[in-house]
Amino acid sequence: MLRRHLMISTAAAWATPWFATAQAQTKMSRIVVPYGPGGPIDITARVLAERVKDTLGTVVVENKPGAGGNIGVDMVAKAAPDGLTIGIAAVATHAINPWLFARMPFDAAKDFAPITQLVRVPNVLVMNADTANRLNIHTLKDLVAYAKANPAKLNFGSGGNGSAGHLAGELFKQRAGIFALHIPYNGGNPAQLALLSGQVDFNFDNLATAAGNIRSGKLKALAVTTAQRSPALPDVPAVAELYAGFSVDTWWGLVAPAGTPTDVIARLNKAYTDALAHPDVKARFATLMADPVATTPEQFGTFMAQERAKYGPVVKASGAQVD
Repeated sequence: MLRRHLMISTAAAWATPWFATAQAQTKMSRIVVPYGPGGPIDITARVLAERVKDTLGTVVVENKPGAGGNIGVDMVAKAAPDGLTIGIAAVATHAINPWLFARMPFDAAKDFAPITQLVRVPNVLVMNADTANRLNIHTLKDLVAYAKANPAKLNFGSGGNGSAGHLAGELFKQRAGIFALHIPYNGGNPAQLALLSGQVDFNFDNLATAAGNIRSGKLKALAVTTAQRSPALPDVPAVAELYAGFSVDTWWGLVAPAGTPTDVIARLNKAYTDALAHPDVKARFATLMADPVATTPEQFGTFMAQERAKYGPVVKASGAQVD
């Protein structure tokens, strides 16, 4: 009798991990998007949530915007490490905000388990086409030459102090050895309107946002900020062709709370990287000018650490800070 009891207990103990995993798979999981609905990050999360439902079950996308993305990301950091709550990690939340905000509710380096990078969206240096023609600026070299010959006469706009567009401009100024006055606006749309109306001379804008005005001829694209040229603008050079190593991407990926078991992370990584490779997903992302980037958890963790190290001195040099 005792032997039979021990056999049953042992069998139950061996079965527990499998049962717990199977039970977790039947529960609804969620992706926390730390920005409002309708934007590129929200859209990509919803496309992927639909694609992985056959392997992960129902995945709900939950928008938790605020504090530059910190509110939603903090929710992920403090969630149970069971794989049922994961979230978006973006260049702002995991590379810029740790230097920009005087107080952070989470530690971007320690409070998360990377799953995979999802996409990369090029930024593009654009000028008002009329301004470019008036100043005889047709290439990136022309812009740098004009700035050096006319100190303090150029300005550039962005969606706000510490925004990706602002910091791309500051990094470009450092590498090119030029000065241009930064004019912050309350969001990317007002900054683009200021460029279109000629109030500012150039912007570093998201390619998805600027593409329509580039095609219509209202904006002139001088360079993309990715390390290589973008397939969407193959005739437009990369800044890195003039300044080696220059790379300022808009990117985002998936993270889980720190302490999430490695087998759970591996399962999530496979589900989402498989989804990124699906032709329908690639086609949908192409409409957003977003390039799918599937990585291992380790590669994404290393990438985020490198991005934090890159933006630290840039934020400091810009003087931008949020109290």
